[in-house]
Amino acid sequence: MSIILMRHGKPDHYAPGRVPALAMSQWCEAYDLSLVQDLPPEKSWRLAAIADYVVTSPLPRARSSLAKLRLEPAHIDPLFSEVSLPVIRLGYPHLPPTLWLALLRLLWLCGYAGSVESLRQAEQRAALAAEKLIELSARGNVLLLGHGIMNKLIARHLRKSGWLAEKHASSRHWSAAIYHPPVIS
Repeated sequence: MSIILMRHGKPDHYAPGRVPALAMSQWCEAYDLSLVQDLPPEKSWRLAAIADYVVTSPLPRARSSLAKLRLEPAHIDPLFSEVSLPVIRLGYPHLPPTLWLALLRLLWLCGYAGSVESLRQAEQRAALAAEKLIELSARGNVLLLGHGIMNKLIARHLRKSGWLAEKHASSRHWSAAIYHPPVIS
């Protein structure tokens, strides 16, 4: 049995030139509603083929990634959803959304959450998600089609529980990390 943490494919979401921080709230809402535009690479197909139990977040980019793999989730749970970005109420400066994403995530990692889930709360949710995946692994190989930051947080808790990483989580679209249970001697 193993737990596979796979990130969704590349969302079909246009990133306009420059926007103020205030507009990132709408940008993130649109991103959360976007579907996946690209096809899975061969490695994703191979990993999907060994899954006995498939779980996902309810976000469309994760669900449409599963559809691209021709899989139906056995379990859909907001526990596995991506961590939201904080909002800053500034009408300036106008920066590319990719820069705002990096800045907002950095602020979040440094402790600023505003009205969204804090890092500490996300860690607690990730611990629960890891426990859930470990529980489900009794059914065989579990595939979580999830999100970059949350997958990394879940991975950390799997390692704390003694699970061994065959490959660590990455932030690339369609990347996957594979974890095996602790060896009992």
